Amino acid sequence: MLIGRVIGDIVATQKAPSHEGRKILMVQPLNLDGTERGEALLALDAVDAGVGDRVLVVTEGWSAMTAVERPQSPIDMAVLGVIDSVNVDE
Repeated sequence: MLIGRVIGDIVATQKAPSHEGRKILMVQPLNLDGTERGEALLALDAVDAGVGDRVLVVTEGWSAMTAVERPQSPIDMAVLGVIDSVNVDE
């Protein structure tokens, strides 16, 4: 899993049947301190997240498929939660 910020959404006029009714979000991965890391990725939305939301993303196919209730679908990543805060004890 990783933490990210939703930076956009993808509009697709045609989708695989397994993706119908779900938003595809563009997510920028973040470090724990909130700085960007790596390149943006695409994830199917399971929690109605929006642009600007800090989110929890699962990056394993089986977990992603079951999170959006689409088992046996071609889904690699899914947004599982909107993060309210991150606390790190040192």
